[in-house]
Parts: sequence; C-alpha cells; structure tokens
Amino acid sequence: MINKYTISGMSCNGCKSKVEKALNGIDGIKADVTLETNSATISMEKHIPISKFQEVLSSVGNYSISDFNEEKSKNSDKKILDKDNKTVSSNNNSASKYHCPMHCEGDKNYDKAGDCPVCGMNLEKVHDVENSKTLYTCPMHPEIIKEHSGSCPICGMDLVPMNPSDSENQKTYKDLVKKMKVAVVFTVPVFAIAMTEMIPNNPLLKIMDASKWNFVQLILTLPVVFYACWMFFVRAFKSIITWNLNMFTLIGIGTGVAFIFSLVGMFFPEIFPAEFKSHNGTVALYFEATTVILTLVLLGQLLEAKAHSQTSGAIKELLKLAPTEATLVVDGNDKTISIHDIKKGDLLRVKPGDKIPVDGKIVDGESSIDEAMITGEPIPVDKKKDDNVIAGTINGNKSFVMIAEKVGSETLLSQIVKMVNDASRSKAPIQKLADSIAKYFVPIVVIISVITFFVWAKFGPEPALVYGFINAIAVLIIACPCALGLATPMSVMVGVGKGAQLGVLIKNAEALENMNKVNVLITDKTGTITEGKPSVEKIYSINNEEDNLLQNIASLNQYSEHPLAQAVVNFAKTKTISLIEVKDFEAVAGKGVIGTVTNKKVALGNKKLMEQVKATVSDDLENKISAEQKLGKTVSYISIDGVAVGFVSISDAIKTSSKEAIKELMRQGVEVIMLTGDNENTAKAVADELNLASFKAGCLPEDKLNEIKKLQAQGKIIAMAGDGINDAPALAQADIGIAMGTGTDVAIESAKITLVKGDLQGIVKAKNLSHAVMRNIKQNLFFAFFYNVLGVPIAAGVLFPFFGILLSPMIAALAMSFSSVSVIVNALRLRNLKL
Repeated sequence: MINKYTISGMSCNGCKSKVEKALNGIDGIKADVTLETNSATISMEKHIPISKFQEVLSSVGNYSISDFNEEKSKNSDKKILDKDNKTVSSNNNSASKYHCPMHCEGDKNYDKAGDCPVCGMNLEKVHDVENSKTLYTCPMHPEIIKEHSGSCPICGMDLVPMNPSDSENQKTYKDLVKKMKVAVVFTVPVFAIAMTEMIPNNPLLKIMDASKWNFVQLILTLPVVFYACWMFFVRAFKSIITWNLNMFTLIGIGTGVAFIFSLVGMFFPEIFPAEFKSHNGTVALYFEATTVILTLVLLGQLLEAKAHSQTSGAIKELLKLAPTEATLVVDGNDKTISIHDIKKGDLLRVKPGDKIPVDGKIVDGESSIDEAMITGEPIPVDKKKDDNVIAGTINGNKSFVMIAEKVGSETLLSQIVKMVNDASRSKAPIQKLADSIAKYFVPIVVIISVITFFVWAKFGPEPALVYGFINAIAVLIIACPCALGLATPMSVMVGVGKGAQLGVLIKNAEALENMNKVNVLITDKTGTITEGKPSVEKIYSINNEEDNLLQNIASLNQYSEHPLAQAVVNFAKTKTISLIEVKDFEAVAGKGVIGTVTNKKVALGNKKLMEQVKATVSDDLENKISAEQKLGKTVSYISIDGVAVGFVSISDAIKTSSKEAIKELMRQGVEVIMLTGDNENTAKAVADELNLASFKAGCLPEDKLNEIKKLQAQGKIIAMAGDGINDAPALAQADIGIAMGTGTDVAIESAKITLVKGDLQGIVKAKNLSHAVMRNIKQNLFFAFFYNVLGVPIAAGVLFPFFGILLSPMIAALAMSFSSVSVIVNALRLRNLKL
C-alpha cells in the first residue's frame, strides 16, 4: 500500500535527508520525501500506524507527520516551526507568506519577514489580491517568509516586503537610510583621523598623541559596528553555526578580524612584531578600514533595497487593478459594498470609468471595456449582453449591470497574480549551475584568503605581514556570492511580470527557459487558429425537417462545453426553438456527442462518430458534406437511430493575427504543425490560407498525444497550443503546453503558459520574452562570474609583482556592494522590453 503524509519542520535538504533516512530505517517501508511540498510518499508492505512514524521522526529532530489529505483540508492558516523555531507555512497558500527570492529551500514559505536562513537576504512577500498583511521574504530564498523585517536566516541578506504597499517598502528603505546616516556620521571622522597620518607633520598630533587618537577612533567605530552594521555580524554568525556560508560570512570574518586586530593592537601592542608598528611605536590599526568597509556594504544594501523594490513592479501594478468597492443592485436599488462581500450570483452595476469588480457576464446594457491591463492590447473591446467581463478591467463611458460568476481567488486577476507569484519563485534549470558553484564558493574564498596571507607573509616585501593581512581581508570582502545567486531569480521575476502585463502568463521558470528552445509548434484549429466563436451556417435535413433536427441536436449540445456545441445552442435560441430533456448524454472525446432524445438515439459529430454508432450515410449526403468542407466549413453529421439524416454546417473565422503569427514563428525557425479533429477538406482549406506545410486532420486526443511523443523521440522540443478538454493530454505531454485563456479551465490547468487573449500572437510574445530573459540571465551570470574571477585574484595581489597594483579592502567593499546592484539593475531592463 502507498500513502502520502505531510512532514512538518523540514527547512533544508539536510532535514529532508535526515527525515528520509529515519523513515527508511523502519522495516518494510520505502519512503520518498519531497522538500518542496513538505510531504512523504511511503510504500509499506503492511499498515504501520502514524504514531510509529512520529516516534522515529521525534528521535532525529523537531519533525511531525500527519495525513496529507487531512492536513490539506485543514485551515490554511495552520503554522509549523522550522529548525530555528520560526513559524513557517505548512502549505503553499500564498496568503500572508514570505519566501526567499533565491529559492534556497525550494517553495518553503514563512509567515514572518526576516532573513533567509540560507543566504541571509531579505525575505519577500507572496503577493495576493485579497491579502493586506505585510510579510517579508529573502530575494535569494523565496521560501523564507516572515511577518517582520530583518535578515534572511539562510544567507543573511535583508528581507524585503512582499506586500506591494509603497509605505511598507519605504519603511524598510527608511530604516536602512537611518542606519546609513549614523554610519556616515561616525565613519567620516574615523577615516579623516586615519588619513591625517599620511600628512607630513601630522597636525592632529599637536593636539593629542597617537594613542589618544586611537581611542577616539575606537569610540567613533563602536556605533558603526554595534548599531548601524551589527546585523552583518549577526548574519555572519548565523551562517557559520548553520554552515550556510554566504556573503555575510566573508564580510563578518573580514571586518571582524580587522576590528579585533585593532583592539588587541591598541591594548596589547607588545605582542606584535615591529613590522606591524609605526615609527612612533604604536600598532597600525584598522578602525578606518572596518568602518569604511561596513559603511560601503551598508550603502550597497541600501541601493539594492531601492532597486529590488522595482523588480516586483509588474505584480504591484496588477494588484492596483483590483477595486476595493462595488455597486450591488438589490431590488432595483444601488448599494455600495466591499469587494470581499460579493457573492456568486450577485447583480452589480458598473458605472462609466469604474473598474470591473469580479469576473462575470453582462445581463443588461453594453459598453466598451479597456482590457489592456490583462491582455496587453490597447484597443477597448466592445461588450454587449451575455459577453464576459474580467475583474480589474476598466469600463468605458456607458453603464451596465453584470452578474458575478467568479469572486475572490477565482477571478482571472487573482489567478494571474498567483501564477506570476509562483513563477517568480520557481527555479529555472540554468540556475543549477549557479547553485552548484555557490555551494563551494565561500569555503574556497576563505581558503584563498588564508593562502594569500601566508604567501605574502613568506614572499612579500616588507612589511610582509601587513601586506598579507590587508590582502587577505580584501579577498574576503570583494567576493560576492549574492551576485551569483541573484542572477537568475531577478531576471525571472521581472520577465514573468512583464509577460503578465502583456497577457502571457507563465506557470514556472522552467517553462520560461524552455520556450526559448522550442523548434516545433503543434497547434489545434478551433479556438486556437480560428476565433473559437463558431456560428451555424445552415442545417440540412434529407427529410426537410430542419427545425426538428435543430431541436434534437441543440438539446443534446446543451450539456457540452465545446464551442461548436454552443454555436448550435445559440442558433436554436435565435430560432426560438425550445430545448427538451436528454437522457444518457455522453461526450465522445474527439468525435462528438450522443444521447437519447424523445426515445430516439441521436448522434452529432464527425465521420468517426458515425462509424462508432454504426450509422449509415447515403452517397448523396456524403457528397453534400464534402462540398461544404471544401469551402472550409466544419460539418457535423446528424444520425437518428443509426441513420444519418442530415448535417449542420458551421463556420469559424480565422483570427486576423494567426497568419502573421505563424509566419513570424516560421521565420524564427519554428516548424508549425496543425493537428485538428476536423475533417481533411476543412483542415486543408485552413492550412492553405495560412500557408501551413504540415497538418493532420481527424485527430483524436490520443492521436495528438502520440504525434507529440513521436516528435519528442526525434529530439524535437515541442510547444502545443490548444484550448479544449480534448487538448489537455497533449498540452501536458508537450515540453511547453500553451493554453488559450479563452478556453477551458482543464486546458489552462494542463498548460505551462496561458495566453489571456487566446491569440497565436501571444506565442510570438512568449518566444521573444523567453529569448530576452535567457539572454538577460546569461548576462547576469557573466557579470557575476567575471566579477569574482577577476576581483578575487586582484584582491589577492597577483598584479603587484608586475604593475605594483594592490586593491584596498575599502575599494573591494565598494566593488562588492555594487556587484549585486548591477545584477538587479540589468534585470530591470526587461521592464522596457518591446515584444
């Protein structure tokens, strides 16, 4: 038997391994633990009570186990404790949650702001339309989510607010500004005192001797070390005891050694060799290096906080679309209510210029609606009775009444925000390279720093120990693993947000990366290439009983979600034909529908359905159907009690953008193949109009699935675009499933990319966006690699024997501080991308 359980208390891969090992130690079971979902899938030969599992887990750590399904059904606000006794989420609900933007621990969420426990960066909040509570997360570790600001418990970086509220962003920024002012006020005089030693006949020595000025430097250094920049040492200490070594490990060691060296040198100068002492007998102190380095690092954090607040700008703009109030119509009277009080079925009045409060349908009136913020299309869309409207879009200059159909988290706007959040927090495959290097980065830098000291001490010019000490600190300070870690997440976050603004919703970073590799596009016809708004051209009956046939097939189709079925039902309504009861209704995937109407077995669908129900089709009827198909019409056979008695001819106009989009994709080297369940004649007519060289007609869902598998076996990277339930298997199988936002929920759920506008032009945008984001990520990785590969050796002094160049630790601190900022600023360029 196989059961799934929720594991609480895991915070890293080490926890995962410990839990997995403990469970697998029980006889007769095999456990597979997943950190991302905090779950364990356990195969057991015979039932083992959950208490046994809990006993084993309690013996190895603060872990708890519960039934997965029961846990899932519990209140979404349930909390658990991580290894640091911090409250973290027991599920992936984004409400009031924080994560680290560097994904150090997968999708793990925290309920409080603070520092990522791995990389130290500020945790970021998972944005939510309905959530007003401010949470914090780490830019490098999105699973770190806390309710208060602070530093990431993983990497030590400042947590940043996930809430798009500008006031909260300003609070974090102002706190850093306050500390920066304190640091500057005390650092400048320390630096000035130290620099006057380079002036002949130092004027300060006329006021006090050098030892007293050293005490002044110490007193001025204390506020910088123990107030303005103390957080850096806290993060460094935390990183060492948890062995999550990061940028703050290096900063803490480097400046800590310089500060402690200065203290010892000031109070116990006799223990130092002569080369560490000045001509007046005092030990050369490094209070100015300590304060300047820390202040420059703080400056980098300040600039980074300012720049990073802009990376989630797209999500903030989406959240601003959500109105706070709506006008409820009750017994003909208008009443202003909160958007949170809207229920399904409520009638809402939307006045000119108002934002549409929820997803629904117009029941009275008409207007033009600006949907640019959802679809990326600037031209307002005319809407009339029975047309759908989307939350967050803006009404034109007319008033209308709508019925609420999707509220709260069900609205498209909420789904977009959730999808953008999830995608922003996901890891692209390319990030594995950076993660692998970052794992060994800090220990290697520490080793290089130690080697630098001993090489200079043995082979360097006098004072060799001083040179070795200064260069060792410079190596520690200049290295920046955070620039490496931020390279991918920042580009993904900005790119996904940009896509959302243009109506291209990307489910995860892997899809964003792989879209750039796609070389074959498989596309459905109806609703994908065509408008998906088919209309009935005519009903033909061999017995001249068109109205009777229409009543039968419209009654049958009232239970189907297919666009062709809706077209038949709408046509019957225009003819004022009433619908009657249907028994034994069945939708046959890829073929049509069958059922019993007035005790007659009625079938409506393609030729394969006729074969399935063993209906006889006359040659005359076959010829008439063939003639319609050659005109590009979609034709469905109608059979009653095993005899084909007519057909319905349906036209579905090709989208104006389809031809242009397909042409552009082929220009980019993408092979476009149309797979449709329609007949050969209709498919060929559409393919000819679009200049498509490849198409296949009469495809059932399994045919589309098998075609994709065949192409994948040839090494092709496949994108599949579709909008119907019958497309769901193919969308799931494809490397990149692309659903039309105008299609069914099943198709959208199966896809990795959703086009809100349901337009093939969106695939071109997705392809271009993927290319731009991948190029941006590679630029960021180059900056990070190049910076460290070049900076560390220079700081170690490799240029000194040839050019006499040494890198001051203070200059190294300035360079390090700007490295992460440069990566973020480069990622922000994606906001201006034209697709």
